Amino acid sequence: MGREQQQVSYTVEQLVSVNPYNPDILTDLENYVNEQFEPGRMSIPIVVQILIKALMAMPASDFSLCLFLIPEQVQMEEQFKTLIVLSHYLETARFGQFWDEAAKSRSILEVVPGFEQAIQAYAIHVLSLTYQKVPRPVLAEAINIEGLSLDKFMEHHVANSGWILEKSHGRSQLIVLPRNEFNHPELKKHTAEGVPFEHKK
Repeated sequence: MGREQQQVSYTVEQLVSVNPYNPDILTDLENYVNEQFEPGRMSIPIVVQILIKALMAMPASDFSLCLFLIPEQVQMEEQFKTLIVLSHYLETARFGQFWDEAAKSRSILEVVPGFEQAIQAYAIHVLSLTYQKVPRPVLAEAINIEGLSLDKFMEHHVANSGWILEKSHGRSQLIVLPRNEFNHPELKKHTAEGVPFEHKK
């Protein structure tokens, strides 16, 4: 068995599944864990890409969870500071500031395809939780699109997402978003009504 182990490189899963109670595999497992947390061996560009993908997964908490795994001294590097600021802007729905900062950091963000579309989808998600009718300028700022491009974007969502465009009467155009339990509280299910309680006599 010793000679076989020298010839074949086992993965962690294989080590644990073949011999889960063997104390001899402990050294291999510890070495594997030490490699994972050694900042000197960390590939910064790969970690940056992972964090960008985590930002794209908002509103999921992937970004915060990934950040907890990165040593603090590594987080002090400029690329990580930028991503942390971008995350903060997204979490607080400060989309105008987000897009301004993202424009300055285009070289970092362009390495992951689909970034803008994912953030636009997140912005629309946030708007749909907040607004029944969103003014056109608010939508434009949130998704960073204006003019004819915004018109095409809205037409697409009218056709595919249930948006309704209200005619504007001297004011900015309003986009009626689909009803949900957040922008129409009367649709919220009352959980208290569905919970059975036993009454003891």
